Amino acid sequence: MKDIHEVLRQKQAKYAQLGKQIEMLQQAAEKLREVAPLLAENDDDDNGVLAEVDDASVQGDAMAAKAGASSGSPASKAARPTAPRWP
Repeated sequence: MKDIHEVLRQKQAKYAQLGKQIEMLQQAAEKLREVAPLLAENDDDDNGVLAEVDDASVQGDAMAAKAGASSGSPASKAARPTAPRWP
């Protein structure tokens, strides 16, 4: 049988740990509330840029597919243009 004092000590330690985690989550939520409007403003600009990149990628893939279908050589597939990569 377990010692009641040891069980109580373990439960109190776990309770204190959970209290700290809750406090940290509340602080993170406050920071996110402050940053959310800034992210929403930038989101519109980012969507426009991403749409342009997607359009360029689709056009590049279509051109590569046409070139690959017409030539059929493995060297042309290796030299096909790739979409720009974000860092």
